[in-house]
Amino acid sequence: MPTRPLPRAAVAALGLTLAPTFAAAQSSIAPVPTFRDADRLGKLTRAIPTVDSVMRRFMERSRVPGIAYGIIVDGKLLHVAAHGVRDVPSKAPVDTSSVFRIASMTKSFTALAILQLRDAGKLSLDTPAEQYVPQLKKLRYATSDAPRITVRHLLSHAAGFPEDNPWGDQQLSASDDDLSRMIERGIPFSNTPGVAYEYSNFGFAILGRIVANVSGMPYAQYIQQKVLRPLGMTSTTLEARDVPASRLAHGYRLQDGAWLEEAQLPDGSFGAMGGMLTSSADLSRWVGLMLSAWPPRDGAESPVLKRSSLREMQQVWRVAPSSAARLANGTLSMNSGGYAYGLRVSQNCLFNHIVAHSGGLPGFGSQMRWLPEYGVGIIALGNLTYTSWGAPIDAAYEVLAKSGGLSPRAIEPSPVLAAMQDKVTRLITNAWTQPLADSIAAMNLYLDESAPRRAAAIGKLVQNAGGNCRADGPMWAENALRGEWKLSCATGALRVRITLAPTEPARVQEFGVFAVPAEYKPGPVAVCRQLD
Repeated sequence: MPTRPLPRAAVAALGLTLAPTFAAAQSSIAPVPTFRDADRLGKLTRAIPTVDSVMRRFMERSRVPGIAYGIIVDGKLLHVAAHGVRDVPSKAPVDTSSVFRIASMTKSFTALAILQLRDAGKLSLDTPAEQYVPQLKKLRYATSDAPRITVRHLLSHAAGFPEDNPWGDQQLSASDDDLSRMIERGIPFSNTPGVAYEYSNFGFAILGRIVANVSGMPYAQYIQQKVLRPLGMTSTTLEARDVPASRLAHGYRLQDGAWLEEAQLPDGSFGAMGGMLTSSADLSRWVGLMLSAWPPRDGAESPVLKRSSLREMQQVWRVAPSSAARLANGTLSMNSGGYAYGLRVSQNCLFNHIVAHSGGLPGFGSQMRWLPEYGVGIIALGNLTYTSWGAPIDAAYEVLAKSGGLSPRAIEPSPVLAAMQDKVTRLITNAWTQPLADSIAAMNLYLDESAPRRAAAIGKLVQNAGGNCRADGPMWAENALRGEWKLSCATGALRVRITLAPTEPARVQEFGVFAVPAEYKPGPVAVCRQLD
């Protein structure tokens, strides 16, 4: 006569322990997401010559004197290249050690410094900024109900200050006293603080003052000691005169068909908004740091900023207006997102999470852009006023996508989600049994729809698909506790989707079965699609 296993309560009463495999199967902690394509790096590498062609054509078409660019994969510089000249009169060539001004890309360094001080307990993002910059106490707000400007407002361009790109470009050399006087004279508001996005260089200059006041050292010194040196960014500086003449890229504007050199502006109190200079190699380290925040995982942290704070920097904190949706050659395109902390975050029809920032000053234009879930970033530097890198970087990512090597990490189901998948599959493909149904169900499942009605509806779907259903391929996990998979049947196919409840052990709170075409493959739904 077969023996029956002891109930869990009896096991506990006897002082015994359940088998480790049972406990493991109940775990809601998923494995770290991974790249499944063993040839991913090879595919990306083989696409590099085409990316090089894209960049050279852009330089020639736009008449940029010199460019440098790189591709970062999994935190490492996979490819770096340079073309053209860094100094027009001498025809000195650009190389991969040439140093360019990166303008507003400096803002991400300022944001990181603020988060370092926040994590050290020296400031709060939601404290009024006037606590750290006393001159702000004299600001005259536009309305009596306006909130006091916070550090978070400044970080996300939500302080209500007017957009100031043309004016801000010319303030880099302003002294500390100049900045203090500007604040004391008052700052006009285009919006009430906290209600809208509007890009403010002035706001980031104030953040630089906060870094200096809270840390007790000048902004440039703080950035060198606390950010650049720990990262090994030895070529990066806020002062052009510190760059060896043999490595400095001179900036130019194109006027009447000729390149005219722009003066190198000295560093001053507005340096925190756009004063930095760097090389392609150094900038790749910065992008590598940002990419290192993904995926969330156990293990050692960066000495510069913990991964959770790096991820915080790369999330939308102030929504910005979306671009208009366009239909071109049968393809729909759009872009939406907003501002994070010193970084822009967007979503388009190809990628759900894009982090980027551009930089433009008289004589220079640059951009850095990366895909956190793909582990891939691109940097580009040019020495022509407002070098417009958007289109060539778009084209470079298209090349990488066509290589087949640009795919996101695959999210793995937690053990408990995989266990529930197995049970739900058996519940559908075999005769419905109530004990098995009860073993998957969270307390709400049969209150939302009774077990007999669910069983009948699922049975009808199986019958309409011809019966003889079986699992076809792996589960696609949307996250650790939600996933879907396909069942192929004799004459049709079914899509099964479950979501687990926020309980330990986790059980099925949502359970859907749907008829689908035979060619259906589980996976994310395209962002840009026409709905009927």
